[in-house]
Amino acid sequence: MSGGRHVYETLGMTRVVIQDGKVVEVGDPEIEFCPLFKKLCGIESLSKEKVRENIEFRIRDFGFCTEDRVVRAPDYVTFGVSEILSTALERGDIDAAVIAADGCGTAVVTEPALLQGLCGRISGLVETSPLQVVLDAVGRDNVLDPEEVPLDMVRGAELADSKGYGRFAVTVANPDDAEIIRARYGDRALIVGVHTSHVTCGGASKLFDNCDMITACASGRVRAEAEKRGVLVAGNKIQIYGVTDFGRRLVLQKLESIGKAPYDGGPKDEPRPLIFWGDRSGVSLLDRRFCPLPRIPSMPVDISDPASSMSLSTGISLPSLTHVR
Repeated sequence: MSGGRHVYETLGMTRVVIQDGKVVEVGDPEIEFCPLFKKLCGIESLSKEKVRENIEFRIRDFGFCTEDRVVRAPDYVTFGVSEILSTALERGDIDAAVIAADGCGTAVVTEPALLQGLCGRISGLVETSPLQVVLDAVGRDNVLDPEEVPLDMVRGAELADSKGYGRFAVTVANPDDAEIIRARYGDRALIVGVHTSHVTCGGASKLFDNCDMITACASGRVRAEAEKRGVLVAGNKIQIYGVTDFGRRLVLQKLESIGKAPYDGGPKDEPRPLIFWGDRSGVSLLDRRFCPLPRIPSMPVDISDPASSMSLSTGISLPSLTHVR
């Protein structure tokens, strides 16, 4: 089975490498429980074996990272970033979306079913190789480079702009990209923060300063920043935040279409443990400014014990300081 090399950080921020349709590397999950995969796949506890099984299932089921790739699909979950963006395309709220997917890298798409097919069942793409079936569907003039299929969302925004799209969405994992795109395109860009589990405190602040919507993933930093902002919150598992007026409208629009209401402050079913990214011994000046380091209580605490619980200065419960990076 052909397909080239593809690298993901997925299923609990696990590094996965796929080569020619075979899973050749699986790292250790950084979290133990993901409510989304519990709901969709019945996975109670993440492990290397469970991750491998799930990725191999995706390869069999929809040709993930191979030339058998299924490229168009209806909504996979009732509510997620790709579902919001495909609905926005259908309704004419945006003219195009800049996305990242296996087989094409960064691409500009305008067809809702194509966006959903390429993005609805993937997350955390790090590196990919050309897949002709994907390039045929997307159009080679709608990708940055059909030979190298790089991931570069700033250049993707430039491509969308060069094609004359008035308002376009861009998914970003790098807070600096969000800042650059907002400065260049203003309100023409609908900026969506994705794959945020490794966002630092300063990065979380930058995302909320520049994005229209943000998904929380497994990030404690993003959740902490959301508490400080007047955002619309959707869901109680992997929360999505509507940050700007436009972002809030699209999130609310999608919620109403499936008969749901915004999160009302009830019980949460979140990833465990949440990731609080940012090495305490080497936090950047930006992070020191925006996100104080965890308070260490005066009473003795065994920080190697996952059962230990202590409070961050943000007021968030932190299951174990072993997960403060």
